[in-house]
Amino acid sequence: MSTERVAIVTGGSRGIGRAVAERLAREGYAVVVNFAGNKTQADTAVEAIEQAGGQAIAAQGDVADETAVANVFDQAEERFGGVDVVVHAAGIMPLAPLAELDLAVLDRVLRTNVRGTFVVDQQAARRLRAGGAIVNFSSSITRFSRPGYSAYGASKGAVEAVTLTLARELRGRDITVNAVAPGPTATELFFEGKSDELVANIAAESPLERLGQPVDIAEIVAFLAGPGRWINGQVLYANGGAI
Repeated sequence: MSTERVAIVTGGSRGIGRAVAERLAREGYAVVVNFAGNKTQADTAVEAIEQAGGQAIAAQGDVADETAVANVFDQAEERFGGVDVVVHAAGIMPLAPLAELDLAVLDRVLRTNVRGTFVVDQQAARRLRAGGAIVNFSSSITRFSRPGYSAYGASKGAVEAVTLTLARELRGRDITVNAVAPGPTATELFFEGKSDELVANIAAESPLERLGQPVDIAEIVAFLAGPGRWINGQVLYANGGAI
């Protein structure tokens, strides 16, 4: 089966990734919802897209495993005929002060967030059709520099470096490469372990005096994936003006 535009969204089963998957589906994309382990969540995301009239499939795969990621791209090509957009939203965010961080945790963060970006972007660079877009996810934490985020912030700084370099390596291919760097966003991952008071204080940092919503970020991704083709090799800080 072929379709006009096809998108792979890693981490597409929940949070920002799911909002992106649903937003792109409304734009007419056939969507491959990549997930790491929770098939139930991925199937729920696919069902929501299909109930809204869109096309989607779920595809399991560890983003840091090159064989698994190649298989996700294979499934996209076999089912929908090709790949036009890759949104790499998968990532992990364990927190601890640098002096106390277990180095095994650091290795896990770097494997998922940095190697994962390399692996996903490598397949995207090899397989995307002309007119395509790669959207990676950094974080505004690279500017906030909050205590406890050294491993996560370091990994997202690497994502930005990969993004800017790849945009230039794809010269002549008509493929854009950008990164979106959300600020505090109302997801399950964000709320985990935070008191109501802390959440309120973080929300107040923005001049808009609220947390970002997954749909806010999804709108930016949809723009980069579609009409925003003159934006290339950039990091877009999406945090409501908090920095």
